[in-house]
Amino acid sequence: GDQEAGEMGLAAVPGRQAAFRQGLAAAVQYAQAVGCPRIHLMAGRVPLGADRAAVAGEMEATFIENLRYAADVLAQEDMIGLVEPINNRITDPRYFLNTPHQAAAILEKVGRPNLKLQLDLFHCQIMDGNLSCNLETYFPLIGHIQIAQVPGRHEPDSPGELNFPYILELLESLGYTGYIGCEYAPKGDTLEGLGWLRSYWESRGMQHGGTSKAME
Repeated sequence: GDQEAGEMGLAAVPGRQAAFRQGLAAAVQYAQAVGCPRIHLMAGRVPLGADRAAVAGEMEATFIENLRYAADVLAQEDMIGLVEPINNRITDPRYFLNTPHQAAAILEKVGRPNLKLQLDLFHCQIMDGNLSCNLETYFPLIGHIQIAQVPGRHEPDSPGELNFPYILELLESLGYTGYIGCEYAPKGDTLEGLGWLRSYWESRGMQHGGTSKAME
């Protein structure tokens, strides 16, 4: 969408279907060029001045229509579409898709196997908490995980609400084998900000890079 006009994705915005399709086509070209098999299909914002409850039905219907179209396009390219709930308490008060429950219900209505849940644990904690149960419940739908500490959105080992060593071990026990996106703002530089990962590997008996010391 048009970021300068305040848009943050278009998939659930009524009347913007043509622009959504154009954006999707461009995103597929970029994804092909860099070899990325997943594309985040951003829902977009409730129109400025509109009552969320009053427009929810029309926005969900638009979202479902666009997601089905996107799923068919992405299936031809062997790609996965992702939808991400973004909290409306801190990050974006007008974003349409806010909770994993809402996302799961919409994905069920869309009914396409190549559409998955992009679960950012930062947003999930702010909106609902109950992370262990939510990860277990929605695990079959998850196509990508993102992490950041709450509430500062910094490194996982920065002060905050979330116990990331526990969460990462839970993901391993559930059988998650995908990437984990570090969607946080480092307090310092990038290398310094990745110190938590080196510490985690060492606590798990691994070399830097995730290789087992026993295997070495």
